[in-house]
Amino acid sequence: MQKLGDFKLPHFFNYPPYFTLQPVRDTREKQIQVQLWKELILDYCKTQKIFVIGLEEEFPLFTNHVIERSLTHEARATFLSALVSEGRAEWMDKGHRKCLILWHRIQDWADILIQFAKDNGLEDGVVTIEEIRSGTESQGTVESDPFERDYVRSFVWMAVWVAVLRVSGPLVAEFMQQQH
Repeated sequence: MQKLGDFKLPHFFNYPPYFTLQPVRDTREKQIQVQLWKELILDYCKTQKIFVIGLEEEFPLFTNHVIERSLTHEARATFLSALVSEGRAEWMDKGHRKCLILWHRIQDWADILIQFAKDNGLEDGVVTIEEIRSGTESQGTVESDPFERDYVRSFVWMAVWVAVLRVSGPLVAEFMQQQH
């Protein structure tokens, strides 16, 4: 089995047709090809702690030097757009040139944050985003580019708000009813 650093690549990675999109859109969408690529991108990004994929930048999964194949720009955009449509990624710009990869959906991140608070006895305390972000599990995972850091931080905030609303939603609803 071929490896990319310490990441084991799936068998389809050495099969040339998977580096070529089917020309008919309906056929392409029904194929397992898109699902395999989505899973591969998510697994790779999670294990390598990658948050951002630039559509026009080199990305190790998009080229297989062994079989001398690379994904076209259209194929890259198709696979990343499929992740976006499932809530597993977000375009970072209007031109769809950079994509923020969400290892988990926003709702799943909220669940993880709630569980983190429970596991660490923080349910009734206040923890800053910086305290969560700078923990040992997250060190070295955010790009040095300030724009990318801010974009990732905004998604963390979104997950935190979803978690807060999930935990305190009934209290907020009750408060709102009392006000009217």
